[in-house]
Amino acid sequence: MTKTPEIVDSHCHLDFPDFAEELPDVVARARAAGVTRMVTICTRLRQEPKVRAIAEAHDGVYYAAGTHPMSAADEPLATVDELKALARHPKFVGIGETGLDYHYTAESAEVQRQSLRIHIDAARETGLPLIIHARDADEDMAAILAEGYRNGPYSCVMHCFSSGAGLARAALDLGFYLSMSGIAAFPKSQELRDIFAAAPLDRILVETDAPYLAPPPYRGKRNEPAYVVNTAKVGAEIFGLSYADFATTTSENFDRLFRKAAHAAKAA
Repeated sequence: MTKTPEIVDSHCHLDFPDFAEELPDVVARARAAGVTRMVTICTRLRQEPKVRAIAEAHDGVYYAAGTHPMSAADEPLATVDELKALARHPKFVGIGETGLDYHYTAESAEVQRQSLRIHIDAARETGLPLIIHARDADEDMAAILAEGYRNGPYSCVMHCFSSGAGLARAALDLGFYLSMSGIAAFPKSQELRDIFAAAPLDRILVETDAPYLAPPPYRGKRNEPAYVVNTAKVGAEIFGLSYADFATTTSENFDRLFRKAAHAAKAA
């Protein structure tokens, strides 16, 4: 009997109301599909206890926390010390998501930039990867990421990457990773697929961003971690690999970036 390849959903939101009534079933379906590990993301720090509880309740589920750029104007600014304190939890594996979103919330651009710089400092000081949301802010994003790196190196993933080739190159030049979401599997996303194809394979992750952005054939429906397999099959085609090889490679990439999660998995 052929073993189902193991893969990681590097970014999902299991605390969202979409999953409230069936979270154990959602996790079980993910495991049945070969998704052995998931990182569930807290987007408002006041919700961190709820997200932490989900990670504590499920083997193979880890979490990260930060202030989403679209919430930056509505939430108290995080502090580096606050994020460092959260990072002491054994299942806390990343800083964010944070970033810049000028598509929906351009009016809060200044506080978004301030919040982003705080999260960069926290990533540097904790040694945990920064998790970036970027939309319609490529120039500022590239500049702030580079500025932060000049102040001291840190690691980073461009979550749900769907920006331009220039930002992709800027991130890759800093040693960062690009994460492929269901957007890369949409029929009209050839330009985005070309950007991924030009990136080093050892810098690629996959994710769902569930409950959002379900890949075909689930597009328009609620996304869930099991569907990362559908996105990864497209990723395998982009890189000319079998699904099993792409799943293995992206899982190894995840372990290299999310070292704390990798160590926890080995210790489990």
